[in-house]
Amino acid sequence: MSVRDTHDARPVLALFDFDGTITTRETLPDFLRFATPPRRLQLGTLLFVLPVLAYKLKLLPVHALRTLLVRYAFGGLPRAAVEDAGRRFATTVLPALVRPEMQARLDAHRAQGDTIVVVSGGFDVYLAPWCEALGLELVCSSLDSDGDHLTGRYAGAQCVADEKVRRVRERYDLAAYREVHAHGDTHEDHALLALAHVATYRGAAWPAHASA
Repeated sequence: MSVRDTHDARPVLALFDFDGTITTRETLPDFLRFATPPRRLQLGTLLFVLPVLAYKLKLLPVHALRTLLVRYAFGGLPRAAVEDAGRRFATTVLPALVRPEMQARLDAHRAQGDTIVVVSGGFDVYLAPWCEALGLELVCSSLDSDGDHLTGRYAGAQCVADEKVRRVRERYDLAAYREVHAHGDTHEDHALLALAHVATYRGAAWPAHASA
């Protein structure tokens, strides 16, 4: 981290990707297994053999695979049931997946009084209760509803790549912060890292900022 200008009273904005950055792995597959009804999950294991293989062979983009999985897993389910699963997932599964070194970074930013924001392609049904418990702000994806039931679609765009930047800029006036820090771990975080004065990629200084 850079040496802070103690004469500048503006706060610091710290932006954290969640999956693979704060956590040891992507958490959406875990939540899909956790929240999808058992019979639907069993059938989906067979139905998605080819799409998953296509993704591994780089024939299917990851955002397209997520779209297919989410539609299958959640389409038609009661929103209340998935929200309840999200709260349980946040308290029983997520804590064990947090990287100790990233928890230490979060704690250091909190001790400095920084504004800490999780910026994730994951869903608010499990990220919101997790962030609330830690006093963190959240920018993320949401599930679309038709009345009391989920449609299986994203509510708006997936919060990845350039969409992360668009939403951060929409919610936060970057000029109101003396520094922006960002942490990510995949190509989908590059645009977010480019916003920052201090950026880390997979725990190390991001190349574009290594000499800053």
